[in-house]
Amino acid sequence: MKRTAAMLAATSTLIAAPAFAQMTVDPALPTYEAASGVSGNLVSIGSDTLNNLMTLWSEGFRGFYPNVAVQIQGAGSGTAPPALVEGTAQFGPMSRPMRGTEIEQFEARFGYEPIPMRGAIDAIGVFVHRDNPIECLSLQQIDAIFSSTRAGGADAAITTWGEAGLDGEWADRPIATYGRNSASGTYGYFREVALFGGDYSSDVREQPGSSTVIQGVASDMNGIGYSGIGYATADVKAIAISGDDGTCYEPTGENAAMGFYPIARFLYVYMNVDPNAAMDPLRAEFVRYVYSQQGQADVLRAGFFPVVNAVAQQDLELFGIAD
Repeated sequence: MKRTAAMLAATSTLIAAPAFAQMTVDPALPTYEAASGVSGNLVSIGSDTLNNLMTLWSEGFRGFYPNVAVQIQGAGSGTAPPALVEGTAQFGPMSRPMRGTEIEQFEARFGYEPIPMRGAIDAIGVFVHRDNPIECLSLQQIDAIFSSTRAGGADAAITTWGEAGLDGEWADRPIATYGRNSASGTYGYFREVALFGGDYSSDVREQPGSSTVIQGVASDMNGIGYSGIGYATADVKAIAISGDDGTCYEPTGENAAMGFYPIARFLYVYMNVDPNAAMDPLRAEFVRYVYSQQGQADVLRAGFFPVVNAVAQQDLELFGIAD
């Protein structure tokens, strides 16, 4: 079987399964057991959204292999493809799929495409200050708040909380928007889905990381920002979002997995996998750890949502390490 990133793109839709409803680890996933002959160094360069999760995976993995060293750098999804092309990293975490041009650059260097591991599911939360009474916004309203183009169809920009539906003391308060910078996969995915492919307003305060978006909103009573749901703190709240059916859906694991919450996605870790050679034991065992009971428990601890065994088996087959 030819292993390509395009094959993964064809199965990138979130899969509804009973295991998602409880947001527990799929019992069909195996319990990880240490293998022999595993040692070496691993470097991960890519998405800031996956920093905490990559750290948890690395710590769990090193619990089995204490002599393995893991370095993690998270400056944005856009830094992953060049790191893989240049060979400065074995793992390229990305909170979005690679773009066609990024895949082409990799293929021009190696003659084959990079392969993504779909390690977790994330809901992008739209956060407001914890004292803000807003409970739900539609995608069209979010677009009118964050974009300059209003491709979602809103007649006018929303610049005050009164225009977003609040009254009383909140009616005249100006909305302060916080978001990621253009190197971030979250920036691109939010633009694609929440801004309907449009452009950001120049008023959005671009932040270098997911946690700084949360910090900005937490310190600004009028603030609203977007970030991976795993970065939520007690100082902010993630509001519900209504989709095409007009129902407000919370950013829960069940709603994300079933496709009800409209801003949900897989989180990827791209790798350079030669289709004509066996994967080295170090990376192969790391992948197996991710798709184990322990690895997916780490996903829950990081505040994301686990994948089911069906996804794991598809990816393990593409990596050539299925049992």
